[in-house]
Amino acid sequence: MLDTKFDELMEFPASFSFKIIGDASDSLADRVIAVVQQHVPGDYVPSTKVSSKGTYNSITIHVTVKNKAQVETLYVELAAIEGVKRVL
Repeated sequence: MLDTKFDELMEFPASFSFKIIGDASDSLADRVIAVVQQHVPGDYVPSTKVSSKGTYNSITIHVTVKNKAQVETLYVELAAIEGVKRVL
């Protein structure tokens, strides 16, 4: 697991935004939602932006997390999605 200080810096439950940058793909947002649904079920409507050259997609999703472990797990799981370059 990651060694973060989210528990010292945040009060839970909390709204948390994840920004996922990955290769341009029509299915990237769906794959992001699928991973989030496994850990925090809910209705999600992420926003998607395409880079100026169309090479990358940026997906932003807002999640209500219950604890530090959930935040860390989502960072790890989202980063493991095929084609993902960064999770911010």
